[in-house]
Amino acid sequence: MPRRGNPSPLPLLFLDVDGPLKPIGGPSTRHPGGYPTYLPPAGGPDDGMNPLLARVDPGLGPRLAATGCELVWATTWMDDANAYVAPWLGLPDLPVVLWPDETDADVAERERTGLHWKTRPLVARAAGRPFVWVDDEITGADRAWVAAHHRAPALLRHVDPRDGLTDADFTALAGWLDALGLSAG
Repeated sequence: MPRRGNPSPLPLLFLDVDGPLKPIGGPSTRHPGGYPTYLPPAGGPDDGMNPLLARVDPGLGPRLAATGCELVWATTWMDDANAYVAPWLGLPDLPVVLWPDETDADVAERERTGLHWKTRPLVARAAGRPFVWVDDEITGADRAWVAAHHRAPALLRHVDPRDGLTDADFTALAGWLDALGLSAG
């Protein structure tokens, strides 16, 4: 859907679950006493859900929705992100990146350059649109490859998996959007 007053489509915001939304690993600098946990949206038990889903702060949903970006799942959770994570965050079903099978050439390039296996498919999915990718496995190799192969602006935001998305990450996203004249609202 185009932005009001701007014929360009919304920038994409590719979301990984494990690390950015669901903190993993440890110890965390933000949570040295252990990760906080949250009740499911209805306050009832989370039957059948990933037991670590309780680490996902439901307050992230409104913050992500307020970015003004088109949210897209870029996670190995695939459709389970819509079944479990989206309702937890109060988000509607989101588009899901379908990961292609890696070829031998893809694997060889990844081993040679350190390029993340998600990088090429995300650039292909962006199809020339500005995008943000939040993930805990982004490296300089991914940034360099995107800079060389994607003509539109892109923000690859590495998120510390022990802490998940923080105020600093949202501030960086807002600053990037503002610099492009794409701020929400």
